[in-house]
Amino acid sequence: MPCDRRWLLLGLLGLGACAATPRETAFLPEFRGFVSVDPVRHSIEQAAYMLTHRNRLIGQPWETARLVQALEFLAVEVPNGPGWNVMLPMSQLTLPAARAEWRQAFGIRPDARAQEVIDSLTELRTAFAEQRPAAAPAALRAPLFTPGGREALTLFADPPALPRTTRALIDARRELVSQSVERRSGLPFVIR
Repeated sequence: MPCDRRWLLLGLLGLGACAATPRETAFLPEFRGFVSVDPVRHSIEQAAYMLTHRNRLIGQPWETARLVQALEFLAVEVPNGPGWNVMLPMSQLTLPAARAEWRQAFGIRPDARAQEVIDSLTELRTAFAEQRPAAAPAALRAPLFTPGGREALTLFADPPALPRTTRALIDARRELVSQSVERRSGLPFVIR
């Protein structure tokens, strides 16, 4: 029996260690204080549209920054947010998996926290909104962005194609629509 108790104690300690590990969280500044707009739904719709109309991002680094902010937010919120793992079962896997693609494309440090990226991109967007474009490169500082500065800004002005990310967002939008239809029809939500 003493051996069994030790294994039980080790198991409980292991569970406690897992529970103590904080999950990454992120928020989008434009949704602070808004309770009527769901930032996850909005971000999925917005990002899917931007990715499928990429030509509208060319020459508009502030719009590309908004896209990357939405992607970073979704990569954290969909797998960790309450209820999204049930409503968006595939997206909780595909969005975080696509994160490596957009981070590599825009030179974002692979181990960066989402909120750190979102905050830097907020600085970039603010610089353009306040008509201070010369201040924008400073928001993309190394080592968070490589190479950083003006060179990183050129990536946002002419964003590359992101096929894996685009597919993940199209599928997420499809999941949202499917889930909404099932709710309106009164049918139970079924994980496919």
